Amino acid sequence: MALPTVEELAQQLAVVSGATEVTPDAPIQHIADVDSLDLMEWLYNFQNQYPDIPADESLFADLDDTTTMRDVYTKLLEHLPQPAER
Repeated sequence: MALPTVEELAQQLAVVSGATEVTPDAPIQHIADVDSLDLMEWLYNFQNQYPDIPADESLFADLDDTTTMRDVYTKLLEHLPQPAER
């Protein structure tokens, strides 16, 4: 299964949180209407929608004032299973 785009992930967070807008490069902690419960709900939905992509709470382990959805997306890319070498 392919990883959704960073824009799709940001939109999913907007839907879960009820935020008017979540852009991929906006610091998550500064987005109105997004809190830690919203992030956990987004993660739960992501895990259910993409069970083949390993993702857990560690995505937000070092969340600070500068962390964006693009940073989370980069971590997800690092978690993607790599194809076996031939």
